[in-house]
Amino acid sequence: MNPTNIGAIFRSAAALGMDAVLLTPGCSDPLYRRCARVSMGTVFQIPWTLLGENWMEELSSRGYKTTAMALTDESYPIDAPELREIDKLAIIMGSEGDGLRDETVAACDYTVKIPMFHDVDSLNVAAASAVVFWELRPR
Repeated sequence: MNPTNIGAIFRSAAALGMDAVLLTPGCSDPLYRRCARVSMGTVFQIPWTLLGENWMEELSSRGYKTTAMALTDESYPIDAPELREIDKLAIIMGSEGDGLRDETVAACDYTVKIPMFHDVDSLNVAAASAVVFWELRPR
């Protein structure tokens, strides 16, 4: 994933009260200079970790429910009330353009999307993360 997007995701996660950022093996290094700069230093403020190759099983074994950000016919809107009731929710986002692999979406407990207007069907991953973090922020 693009280091600029990773930096922006960190900044939004920190600003909107997320507990941590969990990175999969394909992600850019959050300590890479461009990423740290875009994050405005939040890579040093919010907890983060790099998950292993079997990250989905790792999350499940630690009691997390997973939700894929993807456009499917079964996707819940991100403001679905049942999502707020989940204590440990990991939001899974894909790379710009390609999104998540079908196998990843199928393995998640939920699939969610951001309701949009004017026939727009997607946002930049960094922008989408901010919307999702705002909706699911601690209240």
